[in-house]
Amino acid sequence: MASVLVAGVSAGLVAIGATVAVERLGGRLGGLLGTLPTTIVPAAAGIWTASSDPDAFVASMAAVPVGMWVNVLFLLVWREAPARLPKAALSLRLALMVCVSLAVWAVVATAAVFVMSQLENLGITAMVPGVCCAGLSLTFGLWSTWRPRPAPKGKRTVGSVTLAARGVLAAAAISGAVLLASVAGPLISGVASVFPAIFLTSMVSLWWSQGEAVQGGAVGPMMLGSTAVSVYAIFAAFLLPIAGVATGSVIAWALSVVIITLPAFGWIQWRLRIGLSVSA
Repeated sequence: MASVLVAGVSAGLVAIGATVAVERLGGRLGGLLGTLPTTIVPAAAGIWTASSDPDAFVASMAAVPVGMWVNVLFLLVWREAPARLPKAALSLRLALMVCVSLAVWAVVATAAVFVMSQLENLGITAMVPGVCCAGLSLTFGLWSTWRPRPAPKGKRTVGSVTLAARGVLAAAAISGAVLLASVAGPLISGVASVFPAIFLTSMVSLWWSQGEAVQGGAVGPMMLGSTAVSVYAIFAAFLLPIAGVATGSVIAWALSVVIITLPAFGWIQWRLRIGLSVSA
């Protein structure tokens, strides 16, 4: 139970920090910072502690890149669907976006779990589709940031009640994922551990408090930066059982940031300079 509480509280704090980063730093830098491997760290530690089975843990972590690829599609819906929504009140458009995006996530996530189960029955290790999905997420992220979009900072002050509400959903989702590890199969717990709690709270709260432009500008960098979570899971699958929770988590986190987050920031800055030079 302690691991569940730690994972939940950590997720709630990160959800708050991610949205504040976008509001104060803009969608590009804030979007990348908001997708650093954060909630996956306590989630992975909690799943390993709950299971203590190396094979099951590897399977669970291998499912994380699949879940993150589904989350990339979830974010893509938030970028492409708003322009296709009917002109209506803010609350109605936002409600439609939540329903559509979660429906897409649920359908694709369910299909992903089924496909991975079938691959497992065929004797294909779960890490194979995991690595493939990490590559797909990176490809989608590079594509989404090829043409930079406006990524303004938030202009409205957000109250403490709103900030607290942002963390509740993330905390509940991650806590549920850790609990699933002890009652469900590793594939389900792995996908559930990357339920788009932070992405959902970020999109909803930013749209509601700052307008569509602020959340829209953060989608591309979030799609690209989220690949770091997949890379963390791949490294953590092998490092936590070998090096221990603390050391393994630190090494996996550092590797994911060096391999994905830092180059992603350079990529986004380069594409922004190219875009500015072309428009000049």
